[in-house]
This record gives sequence, C-alpha cells and structure tokens, in this order.
Amino acid sequence: MKYISKISTMKYPIGIQTFSEIITQGYVYVDKTAHVYNLAYGGKYYFLSRPRRFGKSLLVSTLDAYFSGKKELFKGLAIEQLEKKWENYPVIRLDLNGSTYGEKRELTEQLDNFFTSYEKEYDIGNTYESFGVRFQNIITAAKRATGKQVVILIDEYDKPIVDNIDNPELMDYYRSELQGMYSVLKRQDSNIRFGFLTGVSKIGKLSVFSGLNNLVDISLMPAYNDICGISESELHLYFDEETSRLANNLDLTKDECYEQLKERYDGYRFCNAKKDGIYNPFSLLNAFNAQVISDYWFETGTPSLLVKVIKQTSFDLASISKIQTSATFLANPDSISDNPVPLLFQTGYLTIKDYNADGRFYNLQFPNNEVKSGFFNYLLPFYAPVQKGVDDTLVYKLRLSLVAGDAESFMQQLHSLFARTPYQIQGDSEKDFQYAIFIIVQLLGIDIQAEYQTSDGRIDLLIKTEKYIYIIEIKLGGTVDEALQQIEEKDYAAPFATDPRRIVKIGANFDKEKRRLGDWKIKN
Repeated sequence: MKYISKISTMKYPIGIQTFSEIITQGYVYVDKTAHVYNLAYGGKYYFLSRPRRFGKSLLVSTLDAYFSGKKELFKGLAIEQLEKKWENYPVIRLDLNGSTYGEKRELTEQLDNFFTSYEKEYDIGNTYESFGVRFQNIITAAKRATGKQVVILIDEYDKPIVDNIDNPELMDYYRSELQGMYSVLKRQDSNIRFGFLTGVSKIGKLSVFSGLNNLVDISLMPAYNDICGISESELHLYFDEETSRLANNLDLTKDECYEQLKERYDGYRFCNAKKDGIYNPFSLLNAFNAQVISDYWFETGTPSLLVKVIKQTSFDLASISKIQTSATFLANPDSISDNPVPLLFQTGYLTIKDYNADGRFYNLQFPNNEVKSGFFNYLLPFYAPVQKGVDDTLVYKLRLSLVAGDAESFMQQLHSLFARTPYQIQGDSEKDFQYAIFIIVQLLGIDIQAEYQTSDGRIDLLIKTEKYIYIIEIKLGGTVDEALQQIEEKDYAAPFATDPRRIVKIGANFDKEKRRLGDWKIKN
C-alpha cells in the first residue's frame, strides 16, 4: 500500500487572486487558459456572472497577464500551444471589490484612484469631473501612446449597486454614475480590442446594461460552464493525491472522501446542457488545506441582501427546495421586484439541477449541503428566537424525537424554544411560525414539505422520517381541536394510506398575542 504523508507539499492559493503570483510562487493552478484563448478569438465584449469566491477575479487577472503578452507565465499551460502571436496590448483594469459603498464618496474615491493612476501612466491631465469623460480620455490616450487597441477588464461591475438594493436613493445614484461611465465602451469601440466584465447580478433595474447592449453574456453558455470553479475531471486530475491524503487523515476510503466532497461542495451548474456539476473552488481548497471537510464559503459572507429581497417580496420560502422556472424568467432583468429567484440563482444559493427536453424550463435546487445548511442557519434567527444558528444540543434532541416517533417531546422542545424572550416573530400570521419549523427541520436533515397539496386541501407541514409521517396543521388564534378536525375532515392522511410508516397527526395553536407556540394535541 502506498504511503500518503499527512502533510501536503501542495500550496493552495486561498485568498490569492493574482495569476502571476500563483504561477511564480508555485501555488496550484487549475488550467483555465483554453477558455481565455477562446474568449480572445471568439468575440470582443463579454459579461460573466458567477457567485462570490468562485474565481472571477483570478480569471480577470489571467486575462490581464495574457493580453499584456506575459508569455513566460503561461509555460506548460494549454494556451501555450494555442497562441502563436503573443501581442502586448494596453490593459485598463478596474476592480470595484474594495469598498462597501455605503456613502457616495466611496465610489468617487475608488474611481478617482483608478483613473488618476492611468492618467499619470499616459501623461494626461484631468480637468473633468465626469468619470465617463476621464475614462474615454484614458482609452484614447492609451491607444495613441501604444498604437494598439485597448483591453478593458472590469471586475465586480455591479457591487456598488447590489450593495444598496435596500437604499433606492443611493442605488439610483450609483447606477446613474456607472451607466455613464460604462457606456464609454460602446462609444470607444474602434479603440477597444477586448472588453470583459464580471459581477454577481445582471438584473436590469439594478444594473447599467442599457448602456452596454453590445456585451455577450456567457454566464449560461455550455462552453463556459467550467470557466470558473473546479469540474469533476479537474478534481481528479489535480487533487487525486490530496484527496487520498484527506481520506487518510479522516479515516475514510478515497471513494468515501470523494463522495463527501461531492455532497458538500459540488453541484453547481451554469448551463442547460448535460454537463458535470462544478465544485466551489474556495471551499474545496480550504478543505484540502485544513484537512477538514467543513463549511467555508458561506462563512466568508452572509447573504443579508437575499434576506432583504425575500422579505420585500411575496416569495414563499417553503418553495425554495422545489423551484421550477423558465430560462426566460432567470434572465429577466426586472424580476427581482416580484421574485428573488433570479438573484438566488445568480448568487449561487440555487443552481440548475435538471431541465425539460428543449432546455427552456429548469428545476432549481440548492447545489450542495454546504449551501443548504448555511442558508437555513442564516435565515433561522429571522423566524425563531435563536442568536446564531441552532444549538447543537437542540438539533440533536429534535432529530431524536422525530426519528423515535416522540411527537410530544418534539412539540415540547419547540414550545421551549419559542418561549424564549425577548422574541417577536416577524409577521402576524402562522406563516412565520410555519417557516420557522420548516427551517429547523431542514437543518435536522429530515424531509419536510410545507403547504403539501392533497386532493382536498393543503397540509401546513408534512414531515417524513424512516418510520413516521407527521401531519401538522397550525391555527392562528384557533383551537387545536379545530386543527385536528381539519386534518380529519379533509382526509390529509389519505395519500399515505398504503405507506407502511406510522401516521402522526398534530394540531397546533399559535398564540398571536404572546407570539409563541401555544398548546397542541397529538393523534396517532
């Protein structure tokens, strides 16, 4: 048997987004340069949407090195065999990652720093306040100084706008400023060799794309499904020995380790073709580096934007695990005002799992367990009286109760949880309490469905374990007897008549005045 050292000799570029540093300092690099070549010769203006921490900035840095003609950095990579010319173009690169954009001056300072450095480089003065005019002058000067067309690279083009979805005045200000600046790309077409923008969102009401209608959106093109992230074949090609090392340290077989990595980090799909899922690169590299399979991506930033959007719309949270939508809807630039699904997809919390024969309708789900558990852990405090996720002991007890068929214990624990003070449930209906239980049971890893449709009505909550089926009806201000009566009168148990599992019926009352779980009654 081959001995696998517990200590890796591989260097992981965690947090490093500069292509030249990764190559010259010996960090592992998953070769994406064939995509770079195809972009360079396949078109002129592109937009790519991918979730945060997915390698967009590294891709931009790779494009920068390539168009700067730094052939020496690409030795041994795919593009070395493809490219024959290796021309050196002037590159103008803007990165809007470095600020939170809570005040107008933050964008002004950021852009002023960028443009001042390029104005010095090309020896041009600045007598204009308009960033659009300054941008245009820099492009013209770069073309004149070098005799070559200019390459424009803009990373996280939409961050100032997306950061302020809940601040319409500031959002509109940023949109106006950026729209005027980005429209320069169209006016300066003859001076531009290549343009590439990245971001999280391409939502029309938030974006500046009305001034950039010449961009080709490659976000959902099958050919670029794996332009960022790590594919299944790349995992095995680059990290097979690292997986063996991780398996050895976790006392797993290599196959078991591969399976755990897949369940935790795989599952992203950015097209409607039958392509392999994509692994989250940030989480995968952190797992190999720390030698622990844990949650990494979700902990780097909380989806506060998503919570705001969910709260502002009529989105049914309980539908999140079974969303069906059209390709047109996902691409609809204005749909966020009515439904957060496009944003959930673009930000990586949902992904394409399958689709119909002609590829026009998608089924969306959580890509993997890391995202699912992180998402519900983050949402729970908005619906239940917990500070940060669910207490491990509570999770353990709740799960044990459901698995053992002890409905009374399960309800007692929920009652204790909602008796904590101070606590104000978010709304005035049983829907919020329903969401709270839905989120908690999701975190337990147990099958739960809300508003389960039967021939004669909808079951508020349906929970299934290996041996039990729980039918729960919740009444706001009503009685538990009324809740149980509804279960019986609408024959909610009928769809499970041939199921060998034991059916447990629970009628519950939510006390609107005290804003907590009231009493309940159980019928086996």
